[in-house]
Amino acid sequence: MKKLSLLAIIPAMILANSSCKKSTSSVSTAQITIGKTISTSDPLCGSIKGTFKADSTYTVTCDITVNATDTVLIQKGVTLKMTNTAAFIVNGTFISLGTKDKPVTITDPSRVKTTGASLYGADSAYKGGWQGVYCGPTCNLFVAKFTHFEFAGAGLKNVPFTGPSLSDNYTIYYGNPNGIFVMEDSWIYGAKDDAVRFYGGKINVMRNTLEKCGGNGGDGFNCKGGTQGNIAYNLFIGNATNGSKASNDGGINPQCMVTMYNNTYVNCGHRNTGAFGARGGCAEVENQAKGLVYNNIIVNCRFGYRIAGGNNVTAKVYHADTTYNSADPIAQTAYGYNLMYGDDTLPNQFVPTNIAQAVITQPQTTDIPDMKTFLGASYTYGYQYNGSSLAGKNDPKFVNYPLPNTNYQTQASIDGYDFHLSSSSPAIGKGVRTFSPIASVPVSDNFGSSGITGPGKDLGCYQVDGTGNVH
Repeated sequence: MKKLSLLAIIPAMILANSSCKKSTSSVSTAQITIGKTISTSDPLCGSIKGTFKADSTYTVTCDITVNATDTVLIQKGVTLKMTNTAAFIVNGTFISLGTKDKPVTITDPSRVKTTGASLYGADSAYKGGWQGVYCGPTCNLFVAKFTHFEFAGAGLKNVPFTGPSLSDNYTIYYGNPNGIFVMEDSWIYGAKDDAVRFYGGKINVMRNTLEKCGGNGGDGFNCKGGTQGNIAYNLFIGNATNGSKASNDGGINPQCMVTMYNNTYVNCGHRNTGAFGARGGCAEVENQAKGLVYNNIIVNCRFGYRIAGGNNVTAKVYHADTTYNSADPIAQTAYGYNLMYGDDTLPNQFVPTNIAQAVITQPQTTDIPDMKTFLGASYTYGYQYNGSSLAGKNDPKFVNYPLPNTNYQTQASIDGYDFHLSSSSPAIGKGVRTFSPIASVPVSDNFGSSGITGPGKDLGCYQVDGTGNVH
């Protein structure tokens, strides 16, 4: 990775306020200016570059494009109103620097968030108000910090570069295997398909919150071939399918390798209308990808974490890569130290079984509950089992989320709930910290990650010492 060459180019464009303190938290403190300030007086349409001024509101009336040699920088407190199902096409550099007190918001102004039961076909969160942010093979840098992406996923009307297809419904698409993608402390609310689809990129995706992502299918962060990095400390609630997935399809090098640790997955997998057992409900490694799945909390998801196997053409899911190579960013696919809670019959899939296609997820002694002991030494992974005695057991004891909970299929937003850990949570102090994240992105307040945070001592995205997710 050419960190120095990338970071040498960007500062040359900074015209003012370029001094900054080294970040000691997830908050991006510096407010810089790149190029000219973009005016709020006229609706935006066509090619754009420069800086969206802090605390300003802009209206986008048709597709806007950042050309390959250009940069847009969004300062704190900016609101972009995306009207007429506009798209945000990025062939150059995209930097959004909201702060905890003044986040950036990119939204469809005609739609409002709703609470309570969320149903596909009834909730506008799944219908797509604007097309989304599409980043092409010349987008070398995408940074979003404390940024809201709301109500995206309208079908792509025009293919802006090689890669996506007409009618794609992603909130964010990233298609540069040599580029840098950083998304931290941000929110995605509503998506018709995948919230973020990666076809390559060196990524650090940390401390984000995803609600109501995917209509009747789609993942939160869906990583394809060419993608390497980290997905950690994120809260996923009500995803249609998985919260996070590593899948090496796409024929793009390098091999997809993703760490997925210290995430909290709640009520995921229940809107997927595909063949039952062909997809997961929290974290998945498939199609010759490598992954680490550690220190997560999984509550009322349709399936436990899945390490896919078999070669079922109908399901289009193939064997994860479990080989060992010490030179790889992830030497070998590994998993454990995850807490799983399920009501009703959901514990029957804590260790996913062979329904639509084979899986190779092996029960782990380090998980809560200890599925290796529960299933016994004679258990063959993939076989069906009766987990009814585990229903309602191992409550993670969130500060404010009642369990048992019979609304897990329709509760897809945070509403007034609080998924921090109470002082009596069995997740406290149970994290494993002997593995390392993939250090593939630069660390910078403005042009990279605020810090590549390693594994936490507690399970899930919230740590009792105040680190982890800050939402």
